[in-house]
Amino acid sequence: MTVVLATATRRADVAAMLARAFADDPAMSWIFPDAARRARRLPGLFKLLFDEGGPNGVRLMDDAARAATLWLGPGAAHTGALAMLRQIIPLVTVFGGALPRALAVSRAIAAHMPAHAFWYLHIAGCDPAHQGKGLGQALVNAGLERMGASGLPFYLETATERNLGFYQALGFRVTGEWRVGADGPVFWSMLRG
Repeated sequence: MTVVLATATRRADVAAMLARAFADDPAMSWIFPDAARRARRLPGLFKLLFDEGGPNGVRLMDDAARAATLWLGPGAAHTGALAMLRQIIPLVTVFGGALPRALAVSRAIAAHMPAHAFWYLHIAGCDPAHQGKGLGQALVNAGLERMGASGLPFYLETATERNLGFYQALGFRVTGEWRVGADGPVFWSMLRG
């Protein structure tokens, strides 16, 4: 496997793969309870997230777009009100009536981020047909190596409990467990460094 930068020409491929990877994610399932609607909406969401990482981070993928990681640089993980307003039309287009739940998840994630500077592993996903082959591990490690020279810690959150062992094997430790609202998904915050 070769790790490459995910350029704009691979945006649709990466977004489609991430949509498959997150099809059963607890947070995405809470935002979009209907599986068919979720399958239609997730590619658009991951296109937005892909774009967000362009100027503010690093997008890595394997050469066949079977797995990808989207990293945000120090200070880029927090989205201000003005930036949200600029994205209102794309957000409404992607989320439709699910926008209030999506905003609840976004606010909860922002509330649990570290106060200090960090590299943010915003999205990491592997096509379900290729999971268990080491692609995800290789991509996360490539990002850790690439951004490790900064000396800053790495942060992520996951709503998928089975991911905890995966990230712990890569040196992350759980720093918190929290829920979105009263009935939303449970998340784990994880830090490395």
